[in-house]
Amino acid sequence: MSTFVSDFKTRATEKAGDLRHRQVIRTALRGYEIVRDKRKAAFQSWESARQAAAETKWEAVNHLDKHLEALTAKLEARGTKVHWASTGEQAREIIAQILRDKKARCIIKSKSMTSEEIHLNHALEKEGFTVVESDLGEFIVQLRHEPPYHLVFPSMHLTRGEIKDLFQKELGDAPSDAPEELTMVARRVMRQKYITADVGFTGANFAIAETGMISITENEGNARLTAALPKTMVTLIGIEKVLPRFADLALFLPMLATAGAGQPMTCYNTMYSGPRQPGECDGPEEWHVVLLDNRRTELLADAEQRDALHCIRCGACLNVCPIFRNVGGHTYGTTYSGPVGAVITPHLRGLQEWKHLSNASSLCGACTEACPVKIDLHHHLLQNRRNASASEPAFFERLAYQIFGIVANEPAFWSLAKKLGWLTQPLQKAVKGSALDPARAWTKTRDLPAQPRESFKDWWRNRK
Repeated sequence: MSTFVSDFKTRATEKAGDLRHRQVIRTALRGYEIVRDKRKAAFQSWESARQAAAETKWEAVNHLDKHLEALTAKLEARGTKVHWASTGEQAREIIAQILRDKKARCIIKSKSMTSEEIHLNHALEKEGFTVVESDLGEFIVQLRHEPPYHLVFPSMHLTRGEIKDLFQKELGDAPSDAPEELTMVARRVMRQKYITADVGFTGANFAIAETGMISITENEGNARLTAALPKTMVTLIGIEKVLPRFADLALFLPMLATAGAGQPMTCYNTMYSGPRQPGECDGPEEWHVVLLDNRRTELLADAEQRDALHCIRCGACLNVCPIFRNVGGHTYGTTYSGPVGAVITPHLRGLQEWKHLSNASSLCGACTEACPVKIDLHHHLLQNRRNASASEPAFFERLAYQIFGIVANEPAFWSLAKKLGWLTQPLQKAVKGSALDPARAWTKTRDLPAQPRESFKDWWRNRK
């Protein structure tokens, strides 16, 4: 068993039994579900909007080369320096070199899951740079030396009391556990960082090929300050974030807000098209955009699962997933958790080492139904399982499926297996949960369903 699998099982067992943690998450998500459904009802047709978004992303991803060329040309025409990074290591080195050239020491950083993907903070801090997260949730988990818990809500697993204690310990200032007062504590710290930072770092929600613009959507305004105050701005973008047309934002911005946070629109939606131009009063003097592949083109080459690149990182699939709601975001051990993380992480980090994530699913289909761009998530989880078994099958797993195939395809063997199932039910109850129980992974925490005395096939045959 790999370390990743072992760690996942250990954390999952611990979190599934932590009733306080589960209550915090379920309470948070219950409020989200109410406002999300209210906002979905405001669309003339939510399903038509999903279909339109899916078709737009299909066009973007299936003509990615053309759109990336157009995006790059328009960015460079206005003075932006565009860099291409094939791997996370290359992206880290490109960004670190920009900081070295600028003799930077302090970097103020707005929310970016792509930077978490390549472990940028750790790499920069190792080189002696000071990196400060300006998003409130990201700032909180940074103080705790934790990765984000959720794609949209990085600190949703923490209570107000825990955040108050953290601020008191790390910042020496926490007058109460009121959200407004805790926010003001963080804001006072951030204001100084914005003024003294040498470089501002951002992610991006969308990149518009038609106009050569980067779209950043947020609720706190920290990304605007991150981009406006430091003299140098660096933006890291996964190449799949491209949209063909500026008009596409009329659909994607409200969809992202609705699916991600149950809002009609996020508070701040900003477009960036280049560094400060003559006559403009603010903005960076120099802007670097780093376009990251990091095995995305390998997923692009997989026609069966290519639509996983449609993901807009709204977190809707996490919010409805029964596994995520019970084991939490940190259990996955990877940047992208929940159903979409279980689909794309094996592509980004290796199928055999991360195939266990695709098995951590009930296959209920709630994620596919919730996805605003209609990614076929639960079927992709099945496809990952199939691909993992086909490329490097475990001996006992292969033997078990071969035996099952023989039994299932031979009516006489299947009938015998049913009879044996009835006869062995008393024995199953006797060894339940013990080392002798072949189903102990299941029966340690739940009962096997009782086998009916009569199958549907038998009932149908004897119904007269």
